[in-house]
Amino acid sequence: MRTTVIMGCCFYSMVILIHILIIMGIIPLTWVNGGRSESLENQLPISILNSIIAIIGGLFTITVGANIQLKFNRWITTICWFFVILWTYGFIQQLFGTLFEKMVCSLILFLGVISTLRMAIEKR
Repeated sequence: MRTTVIMGCCFYSMVILIHILIIMGIIPLTWVNGGRSESLENQLPISILNSIIAIIGGLFTITVGANIQLKFNRWITTICWFFVILWTYGFIQQLFGTLFEKMVCSLILFLGVISTLRMAIEKR
């Protein structure tokens, strides 16, 4: 489980880093969001929302990893499965995106799917 928490923290850290690089203009807008963002004003709400989700997911991962000794908790498992579905959907979307999304973002999302799936199937 420790490895899973580390993988999850790496995943969320990379997601936040990518969105910071997008906001700073280091990663071109044509590389993300399927190349559909025409300006930073269009991309900014998406990047901020995704960063907030990543922060919440990271805090959740750390909390679940620290409380693994607790008995089975249906809410934790349900939230884990929600994140598994969310990251799997995102992974599939990345495979239809730009070259950057296919080569970089899809691998990062795959890391998120694996780490969250491991937390979801963990017997507490």
